[in-house]
Formats: sequence, C-alpha cells, structure tokens
Amino acid sequence: MRELKYAILGLADCSPVTGYDITKCFNASLSKFWDAKHSQIYPELHRLLEEGLVEYQVTIQGEKMEKKVYSITKKGREELLEWLRKDSDIMAVPKDTFRLRLYFGDRLTREELSETLNRQYKKRKSRFIYLESRKQATSEAAQDKSRYQREYMLLCGGILREGAYVKWLEECAEFLGIELED
Repeated sequence: MRELKYAILGLADCSPVTGYDITKCFNASLSKFWDAKHSQIYPELHRLLEEGLVEYQVTIQGEKMEKKVYSITKKGREELLEWLRKDSDIMAVPKDTFRLRLYFGDRLTREELSETLNRQYKKRKSRFIYLESRKQATSEAAQDKSRYQREYMLLCGGILREGAYVKWLEECAEFLGIELED
C-alpha cells in the first residue's frame, strides 16, 4: 500500500503545499512517526497528479523562479477520507540497525560494546528530551486547535516510545555491567 500517498494527501488537505513544504513537514513534524525522503515525495506527487488526486498552480517566486503549489482535489479528499476510516493492521516490527548490531554484539570487545551502547543511549536520551520540550511547547496550543491536538497526541506517543527505548538501553547496560554516560 502506498502510505506516502495518504500522508501527502493529508498535508495537501490542510493547505496548499509545494514539494519543498511537504519535505519540510516530514523533517519537522511527521518524522516523529513516519519517514519519507525528498527523492520519494516528488515521484509520489507526480503519481497523485496522474491519478487526479491533486492539482497544482504555478506561482512566481522572486523575479523568475516558478514553483508548483499543490492542492487536493475532490477525488483526492474522498480517497483520503476513505483511507482514514479504514482499520489499520499492526505493522511489522520496524527495522532497527542498532538492535541488529546488538544481536551480533558478542563479536565486539567490551569497550566497543560499551561505546556502542553509550552512543545509542545519548542519541535516544537526546531525542526523548527534545520530544518532551516539544510537548511542553505544544500543550498550550493544543487546548484550542485540532491540528495541535493531533500533534500533541503523537508527541505523547513518541515520548513513550523513546522513553521505553531509553529504559531498555539502561536495562541492557545494567545486565552487561556497563556504565552509561549522560
């Protein structure tokens, strides 16, 4: 299933967007739970155009630079709503390179394993702290506006996910007798 299709339709349904705007939104907001690269977004936009789910207008930025501003069509909105109303299957376990490395970690020296655990711990702890700060910044706005309410709920989920990962790393380190550095 082309899940990226629905992410782009959802963004275009919020407001007209450029391909750059879509990429920016993935990097800022959606990356907390969904990933898409610049190289995936533009081909998907082209398919959505071919299917009649989005349309665009060319606008001039500056003196000469043209940009395409995409908006959802009626057909696109109907398809988005149909997808939103469907039940979701439980996704396969996402790939996690760190866990794969840990699985084969017996080939590392104790120092290398300690460094590997500490690097991942610092990254995860940093992401956890970042999400916590975003939650605090979003909580007041979430009282009034539905878009911020959805972002707040997703931040809460991300915080639980990252918090559990940090806790798991702490348990791994304790089990292995490795000291984690903050």
